[in-house]
Amino acid sequence: MATKLKIAPRTLVLPLVLAVALLVAAFSFAQPSMAHRDTSPLVGGWLMTSLEVGTPGNLRPVPYSGQIIFTRSGTMSVQAMNPDASAPDTPYTINGYEAFYGTVAVNKAAGTFVVTVESSAVRNLIGQRLTRVFKVSGDRLVLTPTDPAEGWRVTYRRF
Repeated sequence: MATKLKIAPRTLVLPLVLAVALLVAAFSFAQPSMAHRDTSPLVGGWLMTSLEVGTPGNLRPVPYSGQIIFTRSGTMSVQAMNPDASAPDTPYTINGYEAFYGTVAVNKAAGTFVVTVESSAVRNLIGQRLTRVFKVSGDRLVLTPTDPAEGWRVTYRRF
């Protein structure tokens, strides 16, 4: 004859509450973080309006098109294309195309963000941490490298 073990419901409540609290806490710490995620001026989609390359103080326009998207959950993705199929590859492009995404951490006070590349058309970028300077004015976003010697500036408008 089998006997049933009787457990008072009250003895299960505290362990259940603690388990749920631990899961919620673990989930919130495991999420990629965007500093000031709800107030970050970067969150949203941006359409490229211009790309300029060259030496500092002597940037010239290049006919690129593209977009960049920053999510509230702390990711960033970018796609850009040079319409000149014969353009030489760069550290960020292959066959005139740039595409990558990853987690992003924003330092709003410094006006910078760091994206850790998780996937990219240029496989050498995977795992790299790319730091960019940003400036948002209304619906305009301007990105530049932290080292001006890299010689580029890209401008977007919010969509």
